[in-house]
Amino acid sequence: MLLYYITDRIQFAGDEDSQRRALLNKIAEAAACGIDFIQLREKDLPVRDLESLARAAVQTIQENSEPKNQQSRTRLLINSRVDVAIACGADGVHLRSDDIPPRDVRSVWTVACGDSLPIVAVSCHTTADLACAASEGADFAVFAPVFEKKDASSPPAAGLTALREACRQNIPVLALGGVNLKNARSCIEVGAAGVAGIRLFQERKIAEVVRILRH
Repeated sequence: MLLYYITDRIQFAGDEDSQRRALLNKIAEAAACGIDFIQLREKDLPVRDLESLARAAVQTIQENSEPKNQQSRTRLLINSRVDVAIACGADGVHLRSDDIPPRDVRSVWTVACGDSLPIVAVSCHTTADLACAASEGADFAVFAPVFEKKDASSPPAAGLTALREACRQNIPVLALGGVNLKNARSCIEVGAAGVAGIRLFQERKIAEVVRILRH
């Protein structure tokens, strides 16, 4: 089961400095526990502050990944900002469904980084989104919302039937939206490659989450 932690520092208590420290501590915890991917999704930050936080996150992951193995360590993806991802040495980007195509990301990345190729994930809400992500060469898709709406502007919860159909597309699919310790296994049973979440990881000890989901 692939595990994908999506960050939201605003959920932590305190001022901006306290929230930043709490987030980096949670990222360290996630890396130490073998979370596969972390998406830095702090969309409200100015670019300079986002890049600073991203650099700190890269260093935190490098210092805390266990085992310290380049092939199995936690990978950091930056939400939408290819320029920030390249500048801070992240592993890739997470794109919106209406963002630039994954192929364009890889072209830009190759020019900037040579032979190094990024991991590219895409948010998807429909089978058409998934088909497009697959055709454009995305590494995996995050299908949402499965169990709940994130906010009033989000599409209604799709449910497990829609997730099952999504997982029939030619791309690995991770489930997002209301995924918790009780329903995560049902996502895998209908074909998901893993699960993603914010509260799933931020509101409890990640070691316990990993132990429950992977055993």
